[in-house]
Amino acid sequence: MKPDPQAPAPLTAMKPWQQWLLLLGCSVLVAGVLEAVHLPAALLVGPMLVAIALGSSGATIRVPRPLFISAQALIGCLVASSISPGIFPTFYSEWPLFLGTAVATVAASSFLGWFISRLKVLPGTTAVWGSAPGAATAMVLMADAFGADARLVAFMQYLRVIMVSIAAALVARLWVDTSGVEVAAVEWFPAIQWQAFGTMLVVAVVGGTLGHLLRIPSPYFVGAMTLGAALNLGLGIELQLPEWLLATGYALVGWSIGLNFTRPILRHAARALPQVIGSIAALMTFCGMLAWGLHYLLGVDPLTAYLATSPGGMDSIAIIAAAADNVDLSFVLTLQMLRFLLVLIFGPALAKLVAKTIRT
Repeated sequence: MKPDPQAPAPLTAMKPWQQWLLLLGCSVLVAGVLEAVHLPAALLVGPMLVAIALGSSGATIRVPRPLFISAQALIGCLVASSISPGIFPTFYSEWPLFLGTAVATVAASSFLGWFISRLKVLPGTTAVWGSAPGAATAMVLMADAFGADARLVAFMQYLRVIMVSIAAALVARLWVDTSGVEVAAVEWFPAIQWQAFGTMLVVAVVGGTLGHLLRIPSPYFVGAMTLGAALNLGLGIELQLPEWLLATGYALVGWSIGLNFTRPILRHAARALPQVIGSIAALMTFCGMLAWGLHYLLGVDPLTAYLATSPGGMDSIAIIAAAADNVDLSFVLTLQMLRFLLVLIFGPALAKLVAKTIRT
């Protein structure tokens, strides 16, 4: 007997509180498993995968907008606190090299986004934001603010994060033995430093509110990030983001994306998978060529050059770089952060330009 195509999805018969309980329980389980195998961005990818499964099965629950807004502001504070004043002396000493490499990577990713759009694999702005080599969560939030399909952007971004991180770990093994390196244990519930924690909350609220009032694109994320970065770099004020709070913010973002997946959009993502993997591989190859150039033409350590030019997975790249004694960590983080800032500043204009080119 064939199933009735008009039959309701199995989750629609469940009450909302039951759906939330199922979502929470499965998210904790999947995220825990991904964390155990050291998958990059596990605390976001795990909840997002569970939410995709539930959303495509007919789940009716959605993350309330105030919670999603709060998660965006929290991610903005995280980015702000990760910008160290130490990158400026490093950038100043070799700024043509950093700027040229970062611009070349952004240009290559924009071309790949345009190419995918021309093939009608994904819509114009969605392909550009999905190809952008910035911090994945930030790119998804920015893409959503500029009208791109955040679901497909997330699909491209986090697939690239995983591929790049695995490739970087394998390449690192060629130069340094990291088998004996112990990953620092995560302190989920650290002692609250009330001044730094309170400042973070104020930055999230005030920065997000100012972003909304000033009508900044992606206001809650960009507003909190801008204010937090100004306090961090200008006044040396620290922001405390406990791991349990970050995990909550990641889960809210992952759920917001995943629950909006439907079976048609999931099928579309599956059909686009070969082309998306091909574009990621092409970008990784281009960045590898940049690393080769930095090494052979300018004498940069090969592992330092490769990690610095890797297109995404900044957190994982930083961990791998820190584990190797012969890697210039400041060089790696400066180039990674510069590229992210370029995408943040010029990403909207590039997306609009590509979309205009596609239409004409």
